[in-house]
Amino acid sequence: MSNHVSIGRGSGRRAALPPTGYAPAARVVDDTAACRVRFVPENPAQAPREFDFTGWPVNLPLRQAFATAFAERTRPGGRVRTSESAYKTFRTLRQFAEYLAGLVSPPTTAADLTSAHLDGWFHPQRQHAGGAIKLGELKTTLRKIAGTSKEFRAALARRNPPRANLTAKTSYSRSENRRILNAARADIRRAADRIRGNRDLLRRWRAGDMDTEPGDIYRRGELLDFVDRHLDVPRYASVSAAPKRWVSMLGAVEDHMTALHLSSVEVAAFAVLLIGLTGQNKSTILTAPAAHHRPDGYTGHPSTAIVKLDKPRRGARRHMDVPLTGVPTWVGSDPYTRGASSVGEQSRRVDLHSAFGVYMLLHELAAPARHVVGTDRLFVFWAGTGAGVGRGLRTTFDPRLPVAWAQRHDLPTDTALAQSAPDGQREQLQVTFGRLRLTYNELQQRPVAHTETTLANEYLARNRGNLVEYQQVVAAALAEQVTKASTRARLHTLSEADVVEARTHPARVAARHGMDTATLQRVLAGELDTVVGACVDHTNSPHTVSGQACRASFMLCLSCPCARALPTHLPLQVLVHDGLRQRKSAVTPLRWAQRFALPHAQLADLLDRAGPAAVADARHAATPEQRELAERFLRRELDLL
Repeated sequence: MSNHVSIGRGSGRRAALPPTGYAPAARVVDDTAACRVRFVPENPAQAPREFDFTGWPVNLPLRQAFATAFAERTRPGGRVRTSESAYKTFRTLRQFAEYLAGLVSPPTTAADLTSAHLDGWFHPQRQHAGGAIKLGELKTTLRKIAGTSKEFRAALARRNPPRANLTAKTSYSRSENRRILNAARADIRRAADRIRGNRDLLRRWRAGDMDTEPGDIYRRGELLDFVDRHLDVPRYASVSAAPKRWVSMLGAVEDHMTALHLSSVEVAAFAVLLIGLTGQNKSTILTAPAAHHRPDGYTGHPSTAIVKLDKPRRGARRHMDVPLTGVPTWVGSDPYTRGASSVGEQSRRVDLHSAFGVYMLLHELAAPARHVVGTDRLFVFWAGTGAGVGRGLRTTFDPRLPVAWAQRHDLPTDTALAQSAPDGQREQLQVTFGRLRLTYNELQQRPVAHTETTLANEYLARNRGNLVEYQQVVAAALAEQVTKASTRARLHTLSEADVVEARTHPARVAARHGMDTATLQRVLAGELDTVVGACVDHTNSPHTVSGQACRASFMLCLSCPCARALPTHLPLQVLVHDGLRQRKSAVTPLRWAQRFALPHAQLADLLDRAGPAAVADARHAATPEQRELAERFLRRELDLL
């Protein structure tokens, strides 16, 4: 039997096949004593994980059915790709099994499962925001079970109930967000100073440049060399393996191990700052790669790194090439780096006000640990006692790290600052990655790795952190755009009477409306149409250099002195006006006010001048071609720039 197979008729290499007799390792260990499923994450950097069904409080046949269904649900190439997702699936299935075991007459086989079991398990979950999501996950797994009744399969196919009312999730205020990010910046600066200083000390010790230094400085260089090579401190060869006395005299073991590497709390500060500056999802940031592309050619004009981020739940759109850009020159430098004059100082500057600067600094500080571990993960750190992920160099975060980081800082809420309570008794900010991301969405008003509809309805609709302030901002933006609409020139329109008169006295009508007779004839013939009007002088636009063809958006025709509107343009004006109004539900209120309020007000003025009867007739008479043109216009497919 050949170990290769030819695919297609091309001349490419044939795919290699496993040797004869190969059998893949079993994912399910199933006997009377044990019932376990081995899960292999999609990311090779994550270790395989074993899920144990042995102690589940249901009969063996049902336990085996659950394990088999879980194995099928988490098979390679399926929708469950990470250890975290697999554990959530396992946990939900186990909760269902525990519910069944607590019944007066629990089912013993898969054939005994009924819709009442499903409804009974879901009933206490109904009031939780994530209850419907958990039900959907459970039903997806249970569909993998063979031998269930027709009635139970029908229950699994039923549509899930609507989600419970979304719970309010508050963003931080601007000042609270600033306090959090500045605290993270302070931690990162201290870490950069320490690690860079110690690496410089180690370099000088290895080069033999420290013979004249004091003994404790020389010994510290020797200790750094040992830590760098062995990832440990010198210890006595005894059962206790205690650090040698001279090591203890120089400091604690944890301090020595983080002399050259970031600590777990410091990488929490990096995560806080990166999420606060990018608005990306927690898992996307924490699994970010160190590999990146520098389209600026390392010239820093402008400083840019393109990073391939991964958000698995987006499905086919999971992989994203995200540009991280440095702070523009007009923003000003980080106050910490002002005064750097030499080339060496400039190369070691700490830019912590841009995602690019934070990413590149983390890339630099974690590089030695990344090399030792043999990983491409951006986040690598030394985890000591209490980090929750085991002692040593790690890439996996404990969910409690942001809380542990925040507890080390005095980060009071705005309310606590306004009160006169002593520092130790003031209410402290609860720092979570979710609230940081929500705050970014609130402040930036633009989607990150999701649609504008999701931003408006899923994220900002749940935010009650600064509702009054936000409403005031939206109201001010609307007022500003309406003021612009009232002060700018109104689109010049020709009435039905003008069109009729032009048939017999074209020169008179042309002069009245600021054009020559030939141009009037072309306007009436529709040769100069620009969606919502017609242009009588496209080479004399206020939006481009005189003598050049206008390349501005057709939306600007609404206040352009070169534009003219006929009654035949009214259907398109109505369709565009309606389309702008419909977009209110698809974007955030502030973004709608900033992008669409001005043209909406200008079109509303045009429709008011036409009258309600004419508008109703135009809306009814709009052709499919006009509707398609209006949609293309609103999608900006007709813009030249």
